[in-house]
Amino acid sequence: FHNQKGVLHMAAKRTDSKGRILLTGESQRQDGRYAYKYTNVHGESKFIYSWKLNPTDPIPKGKRQCKSLREMKKELLRDEMDGIDSSKKKMTVCELYEKQNSLKPNVRKGTMNGRNQLMNLLKADKFGSMYIENVKPSDAKEWALRMSKKDYAFQTINNYKRSLKASFYTAVNDDLIRKNPFNWKLTDILTDDTKHKEVLTKEQTDKLLEFVKNDAVYNRYYNEVVILLNTGLRISELCGLTVNDLDFENGFINVNHQLLRDKDGYHVDVPKTESGLRKIPMLAVTRKALQEQLQKSKGKCAIAVDGYSDFIFLNARNYPMYTVLYNNALNGLVKKHNKMYRDYELPHISPHVLRHTFCTNMANARMTPNNLQYIMGHKNITMTLGYYTHASCESAMTEMLSIVA
Repeated sequence: FHNQKGVLHMAAKRTDSKGRILLTGESQRQDGRYAYKYTNVHGESKFIYSWKLNPTDPIPKGKRQCKSLREMKKELLRDEMDGIDSSKKKMTVCELYEKQNSLKPNVRKGTMNGRNQLMNLLKADKFGSMYIENVKPSDAKEWALRMSKKDYAFQTINNYKRSLKASFYTAVNDDLIRKNPFNWKLTDILTDDTKHKEVLTKEQTDKLLEFVKNDAVYNRYYNEVVILLNTGLRISELCGLTVNDLDFENGFINVNHQLLRDKDGYHVDVPKTESGLRKIPMLAVTRKALQEQLQKSKGKCAIAVDGYSDFIFLNARNYPMYTVLYNNALNGLVKKHNKMYRDYELPHISPHVLRHTFCTNMANARMTPNNLQYIMGHKNITMTLGYYTHASCESAMTEMLSIVA
C-alpha cells in the first residue's frame, strides 16, 4: 500500500506461532488453536477450529486427535461445490430419525410404538449420538452387530435398518450428506435365522379340529379355528368382527377394521395394509361356524370400542377377545393334546399358522395368485407367491399327475 508520502510499503503477512503464513480467513488463537472464518449458504458467519494447521502437524500434548484446519477447509469447499449444507451436518442420527418421522406424523398406533422403540434403542447406543456426516457403512454395520448381540431377531434388525436407510436417504436428498451408509444387505454381516412359517398338513389339521371339537375345555374355540382355517383372516381382523360385518345374504365377510389391545386398552384401527380392505367369501363351513358363534354371543358384548359394538368373539367376561388370549389358548391346546397323544404330537400352532395354512391350501388348490392376494389382503403379489405358499412333495405329485393325465 502507499503511505501519505506516496512511498510503497508491503503489507505485513500474518503468521502463526511457528512463523508459517496464514491464509485469508485463517487465524491462531492465544491458546494455540487454529480458526477459519467463513460464510455459509445462509449468509451467516461461522468458524471451524483445529489444533493442527496442516495434516502433518503434531497434536499438542493432552489434546484429542482431530483433522487439520486445512483439511476441514477442503471439505467445506467440497461441500459448497456439491451443494451440501455444512451448517446442518452436525445433526445426530437421533435428530435425523426424529426429523424423518416428523415428515409423516399421522400414523397408526402400532407404527408409532415401533418408532418409539427404535428411538429408544438409538438413544441407548453410541450410534444414535453420532453426527450423520461421520457415519460410515462400517459404523452402521457395527450397530447392526451390536443389536444382534443383544438378541434382537434378524427380521427386527432388518426392519430397523430399513427405517434408518430411509432417514439417511432423506439426508442425501436434502444435500446434508453425499452417500447413504445403509446401502448394504444385512445378510452381508448376519445370517438370516428367520424361521419359516409353519403350515399344518391335512392330517395335522384334521387332528386339531377333532381335538378342539371334543375337548371339554378348548371346544369353546372350535368356531374360531374353523373360521381362521377357511378365511385366512388375521387374528386382529377376526377379533374385530361385529354383527354388521357379516353379509349372509350375499355370502361375504366385510373386512374394514381390526381390533387391538395394548397397555392402554382396546382400540380399533384400519387393516394392516391398504389391501386389507376386502370381502372374504363364506364357505359353507365358515357360514355355519359364524352362525353358531352369533347365537353364543348375541346381545352379550359388554363394551363398545371407538364406535364399534356387538363384537362376535368374546371372553368369559363378555369383553372382546384379542390376540394374546388366542395365542395362549392355542399354546395350551397343543400342550394338552401332546400330553394325551404322545404317539402323534401337533407342532406349535398360532393364529398366524392357521392363516398360512389357509393360504397354502388355496395355492395348492390352484386359486389364481391375484384372487389369493385379494383374499389374504397382501400388499403385493410377491408376498403371496413367495412368502405364504409352501410347496410339498405331495402337492408337486398331485400337480404333475394332473399335467400328464
